[in-house]
Amino acid sequence: MEILDFFISSAYAQDASPQGGLMSFLPLIVIFIIFYFLLIRPQMKRSKEHRKLVEELSSGNEVVTNGGLLGRITHVDESFVTVEIADKVQIKVQKHAIASVMPKGTIKATK
Repeated sequence: MEILDFFISSAYAQDASPQGGLMSFLPLIVIFIIFYFLLIRPQMKRSKEHRKLVEELSSGNEVVTNGGLLGRITHVDESFVTVEIADKVQIKVQKHAIASVMPKGTIKATK
């Protein structure tokens, strides 16, 4: 009988202090806000910067590809660029494969 009284009293104890609806979702809201400022927002900023970089590509820019190749852009198409990586050695890469634009004279400084 004592065991039954224990379960009944603990059941009443749980109903004695119901939490509000907002208070139960507050930890989830805080976690979402933390994820937004630490993960989502910086990623959106990097994506926007890369999109701008890709739109501004032009012939003569010295670039580094995602694969680490350093070269000079010789021709720009709608979705591809031609990059000269050595004398008379040209490759075609997608615009989105360009990781960064380097300052002018970077190629000469590395030779």
